[in-house]
Amino acid sequence: MTTAADLDRLLHAWQSRFTGGRSPSTLSLAFLDWMNHAANSPFQTSMLGRVAVAQWIRLAQAMMSGKPAIAPRLEDHRFDHPAWLENPYRTLVQAVLLGEEWSDSLVHTPPGVDPANERIVAFSVRQWLDLVSPSNLPWLNPEVIQATKATRGGNLVAGLGNLLRDRARADAGSGMEGFRLGGNLAATPGKVVFRNALMEVIQYAPTTPTVGAEPVLIVPAWIMKYYILDLSLGNSMIGWLVGQGRTVFAISWRNPGADMRDTTLDDYRSHGVMAAIDAVGAICGGAKLHAVGYCLGGTLLAIAAAAMAREDDRRLASLTLLAAQTDFTEAGELQLFITNDQLAFLDDVMQGQGYLDQKQMAGAFQMLRSNDLVWSHAIRDYLLGEQDTPNDLMAWNADGTRLPARMHIEYLRHLFLDNDLAEGRFPVGGRPVTLGDINCPSSSSARSVTTSRPGIRCSGCMCSMTAR
Repeated sequence: MTTAADLDRLLHAWQSRFTGGRSPSTLSLAFLDWMNHAANSPFQTSMLGRVAVAQWIRLAQAMMSGKPAIAPRLEDHRFDHPAWLENPYRTLVQAVLLGEEWSDSLVHTPPGVDPANERIVAFSVRQWLDLVSPSNLPWLNPEVIQATKATRGGNLVAGLGNLLRDRARADAGSGMEGFRLGGNLAATPGKVVFRNALMEVIQYAPTTPTVGAEPVLIVPAWIMKYYILDLSLGNSMIGWLVGQGRTVFAISWRNPGADMRDTTLDDYRSHGVMAAIDAVGAICGGAKLHAVGYCLGGTLLAIAAAAMAREDDRRLASLTLLAAQTDFTEAGELQLFITNDQLAFLDDVMQGQGYLDQKQMAGAFQMLRSNDLVWSHAIRDYLLGEQDTPNDLMAWNADGTRLPARMHIEYLRHLFLDNDLAEGRFPVGGRPVTLGDINCPSSSSARSVTTSRPGIRCSGCMCSMTAR
């Protein structure tokens, strides 16, 4: 019998097609909070008119003096081309930047707005401004205008061909043309030595006469294929390790379907990391191993290591985390939309199909870095008619993965939303684990890392390997 909850779930799944998997309630509640406070602070809000006049004066002064009133942010590369320095484009750039500065003051003017809602509003306004930027409009972008004149429109014809090619690739789920697994991609020779319902363990033999006594186990993220650390010859961490005399093992996660909808985060620990440690120990005669975790695999490995330390399991010789988070206090802009409302909506969306697919994940990351991952690509490929030279990273990125529904919600709720791991509440075997219990030599590599106990802090991972 169909229940009211089933009907709501179907509605939310239908809505997600138009919202990119984001809850419309999260966005509307944030703007409602901002508008209510703006309406209740009419005198402060009205001062924005004076700020706007001041911005117009700055623009006029810049036009008359020829000196810029404002410069783009260091990370803003929309106007890097020299043609933007010539009038009338130089004036247009100044107007755009001053307008964006004013819009930022508009967003942050009303006092009392919930900080999370204010960040959502600011992010959404920035997304809209990026969309309507003159750099994205062929009749206002001087680089596109010059290319069109020089090629007599050939760039636009080539751009249309690139667009049709990308659409065909997306529909076919391809994008690995020119690359072959085991050939020029995932090139280090290895063999599967263990398999269960969740993963495989691949062993890579050292290529030196002398072999290290302690093996290395690599735990990649389950949102990516294992060979992110074994791309092509000369671009492979695994290839380098075996060249140093190390026996290397790597987990290759199963790409889940709907049948794995109820797989839990702890299943990934017990049937993934712990099963791999057992297998490596059996093959290597009980030798201690050096565990390396990449991205979300590092987070999972840290959970497993904390549980092992609690149980006095001393099989780890060392623990290394690469671009992995264990403290989600500062998890970047992705955390903007990790709310109870969003997780409930996402849970409904995933229940219908049983998993979150790669397109849904990639869309979220592209939204966070739209200028770098969406608009610059669209300008280069579709307006200038240029083509990317395929490389191993792009081929890896096209080889998509999925996430089981239950595991994904548990990960987002316990780690991103509630930060249970860093705060000592994350349960393993019915009891919380503490990162401070980890007693093997540990190191972490990311943009913002503190490795002092109690626990390893890393806020550098945004899983941004979806970049082209």
